[in-house]
Amino acid sequence: MAEPWLGMVEKVTEFFSADQIEASARRTKFVQRTSKITGQLFLALVTLGRWSMPKTSLAQLVAKAAQLEHPVDVTPEALQQRMNERALAFLRDVLQTAFAKLHTEDLVGDEALFAPFARVHIADSTGFGLPDSLQEEFPGAGGSGSKAGAKIQLVWDYKSHTFDHFALIPWKVPDNKYVDTVVELARPYSLFLFDLGYFKLAAFATIATAQAYFLSRLNHQTTLLEVSGGRVHPLKLARVLRKEAGPLLEKSIVLGARERVAARLIAVRMPDAVVNERRRQARRVAKKRGYTPSQAHLALMAWNLFITNVPNTVWPPQTVCIAYALRWQVELVFKSWKSHLHLATLTTTTKHSTLCALYGRMLLILLTYALCPTLYATVWQKQQRELSLLKLVRHFQAGADQWFQAVFHSPLQLAAFLARACAAAERLVRKAVRKRRTSAQRLRDSLEPHRDFFESALALAA
Repeated sequence: MAEPWLGMVEKVTEFFSADQIEASARRTKFVQRTSKITGQLFLALVTLGRWSMPKTSLAQLVAKAAQLEHPVDVTPEALQQRMNERALAFLRDVLQTAFAKLHTEDLVGDEALFAPFARVHIADSTGFGLPDSLQEEFPGAGGSGSKAGAKIQLVWDYKSHTFDHFALIPWKVPDNKYVDTVVELARPYSLFLFDLGYFKLAAFATIATAQAYFLSRLNHQTTLLEVSGGRVHPLKLARVLRKEAGPLLEKSIVLGARERVAARLIAVRMPDAVVNERRRQARRVAKKRGYTPSQAHLALMAWNLFITNVPNTVWPPQTVCIAYALRWQVELVFKSWKSHLHLATLTTTTKHSTLCALYGRMLLILLTYALCPTLYATVWQKQQRELSLLKLVRHFQAGADQWFQAVFHSPLQLAAFLARACAAAERLVRKAVRKRRTSAQRLRDSLEPHRDFFESALALAA
């Protein structure tokens, strides 16, 4: 029986096809005449060539070109000159091709997790500073921070472990503005997990209108309403929670005076040590900014507050809390980008060379994570073990120079190299066995009693 990841190995091999890459290079005018620096060589250098070491100089890159089976002798100056607007157009074109060709919607891992939902979109962003030469194209957040900066906006589907959205934007664009683009992905029975940075009632309304679902923390400044006796009344949440003696409260609410989004509020009481630290930090921030935090806001800090429109028959309150914890999986994705794919390690200061390096990093992310879903599925199916994203990226990084060399061999040899790397990954990138149960295991346990009601409950709620 063929390994599930062989299909993606074939796609990645096709991506590095010299004919396709050179066609893109000519289309974008990166290559206009015969040159030592072909589209394929340039692409391999700015992706795989820069992977083994965080800070790879141009001299080291051209040395790698000279060590190929068929050596290419170019100077660092010649490579630098090719990093221009045409190079950026070429890399952007290849990025679009990679995102389209390497995307998959196949489910991976334990299908029981989030079973009632078609897709589980976890939205988040990660930012990093850029040289001042890019402040016009990528203005920073302002203040005492970097004059130039960028974010990558990611929507990661937990069920397929693929990127549903992947975009580079200026740092100054806030997440709660960009969320309008994110919710364009809303389809019936899809679920969105947001942190507070993406909190926007209009976005929740868009999701609900599309017969989709959301789970988010609550912004304490939001207008909350409750329906009583057929009429809508303001809800004073701090007052309600002061009277609550138990560790958990669930309440049906309406979000926003104008948007009127029906939702559930789940409040979970926090330990005193956590509450006291939250309040100390809030007072420090308020003092620095010249205001006093309200007593209502301080009272709400005693609780973790979640809002969702997923019906209670699908997710009891405890499951809501556990499901939200899985949003932190995306932080592991970002950690792998910055620690092992060197996303934020940019050694150049000029505009074009910096963007070439950045686009190269983004391509490397897409190529590496394209191999993740089917490997994840294989490890789960064969061993009932979860794959570690960090271990997987480190595993491929260890063979970065060999991968670079393999690109210039025959497609059959490149596919064989990738197949060997994937076969080894099955053994080497599993998560360690731990006594403490993971968030995924806890979620699986909490869903077990409700599994028979999932589809009918969502159908009735639609």
